[in-house]
Amino acid sequence: MTSILEKGGGVFEGIKLLLCENPLPPIDEAIAAAQAEVPHCNYYTEPFSEPLRRFIADQIGVPERLVHINAGSELILRQLFDRLGQCVHLLTPTYPLFPEIALRYTETRLQPENNFTFHLAELEIPDGTTLAVIVNPNNPNGGIFDMTYLPVLLERFPDTRFLVDEAFIGLAGQTVAHLVPEYPNLLVTRTLSKAHSLAGFRVGYAILPEVLADDLNTGNDAYPLARPSQAAALATLRQGKTIHQRSVMLRVWTEDLAAELRKLGIRTFPTETYFFLADFAPYNASDLAGRLQERGIYIKPLKDPVLGPGFMRVTTALPADNAYFIQVLRELL
Repeated sequence: MTSILEKGGGVFEGIKLLLCENPLPPIDEAIAAAQAEVPHCNYYTEPFSEPLRRFIADQIGVPERLVHINAGSELILRQLFDRLGQCVHLLTPTYPLFPEIALRYTETRLQPENNFTFHLAELEIPDGTTLAVIVNPNNPNGGIFDMTYLPVLLERFPDTRFLVDEAFIGLAGQTVAHLVPEYPNLLVTRTLSKAHSLAGFRVGYAILPEVLADDLNTGNDAYPLARPSQAAALATLRQGKTIHQRSVMLRVWTEDLAAELRKLGIRTFPTETYFFLADFAPYNASDLAGRLQERGIYIKPLKDPVLGPGFMRVTTALPADNAYFIQVLRELL
């Protein structure tokens, strides 16, 4: 099991750049909605978070029956891998949870010399693959895939389920959630932890084929979310324009941070999100991360044996924190 410190920084007091947490707090509407529900927490929510399921279904344009809600998308991903993860195909580097929870997996490597770009028309799925995973935008590099070719893949490999993890779709990328009713082998997962700043509220959802959605909903807790979490989720999803404006601001901070790293001689790779990959070679990322932690900055080396020991994923913090990060790096390097 991944350690708590490695997952979320535990009780670390300082600047946290190791996860893809949004540095901005929840929007005011979400905070107010959550606070309003606290006095009513002696009562359950509606079964299966029905108001939130209905809103999501209407927003995407799919039947409500296809929506599954749970306490964070990681729980949903674990549920899906429990059912379909016998032989998984990944586009790597990818979200580190997937190699951990797949029974076994094969991979298509995204290459740094191509800035980790990849055309899905070139994707080959090995025989016997039960689940192929596409993370869009991709984690850890923040790039996006052209999803117009996905229907061709769904038809070419009808015996393989395709999981499109849209955890960061609120920041960039082309959603395919609306295609789920047309393709019985397409699954889409999402979270409100990233663009929507609700990581601590633990709200995730999936759009799934009918049989799979019924399976997860029937076997799930009838009340998957706390009342404040459900209220915050609804309030945030109703403010799409605000979330978009914040995402644009985060991208500016991210590009500024990457530019400052390049001034220090560090190679950075293109991103469409608020995080990016950086190669600190010839420095060892693990050693550097340890020295940064001593200075109040928590960042995690990628530890990808193929890419090498210099790689780290960097998430933007607030501008003042980014400036301190650059100041400390300048001293250390």
